[in-house]
Amino acid sequence: MDTGMISKIQKAKMYAEERHRIHVEHLRVVFDGANNPHVVTLDNGVWHCDCDFFHTRNVCSHTMALERILEGIVLEPDKVG
Repeated sequence: MDTGMISKIQKAKMYAEERHRIHVEHLRVVFDGANNPHVVTLDNGVWHCDCDFFHTRNVCSHTMALERILEGIVLEPDKVG
């Protein structure tokens, strides 16, 4: 392996450990729910899910799970762009 690639691998490891450097603004995820797959999106800090529960409450188990997974790297709506 060349030195350039070794350097990039080391930098990638550093970035992965320094999560404060990462800010997710847009995301589209297919979430395999217990009954059906659901499309969850994040756009400028605002979550959306195509499941019925989300449509009545603006939150659901799919968005809450992703919030936990992405804790600290998803920007709040008032801090985006």
